[in-house]
Amino acid sequence: QVQLVESGGGLVQPGGSLRLSCRASGSIFSIDNMGWYRQAPGKQGEAVASITSLGNTAYADSVKGRFTISRDNTKNTVDLQMNILKPEETAVYYCRISAQVSRGGRYEYYGGQGTQVTVSS
Repeated sequence: QVQLVESGGGLVQPGGSLRLSCRASGSIFSIDNMGWYRQAPGKQGEAVASITSLGNTAYADSVKGRFTISRDNTKNTVDLQMNILKPEETAVYYCRISAQVSRGGRYEYYGGQGTQVTVSS
């Protein structure tokens, strides 16, 4: 079983910063991609950023230059540094990983429970 726990959400003023963290634990043999997604009320979910096991990153156009994703392969963690936050980025942010639970097994996706980010004055 794979568990993901996100942390770091909260209330921040427009223009402020937050750093989200996600730790994966359990029966993990290997992790491929790690990423962050967000879901705002009444809106479609959006992929925010992702990072491969080799460190290659991808970002949604709306966050490029403001958000930075990073990972620590020794700790099975992925972080999202969010700067210059906007009110419309208020959402629940979810961590998602692609992982193997055994050598030669399939890579499957696992997601966390999410952490609320509220950008408001």
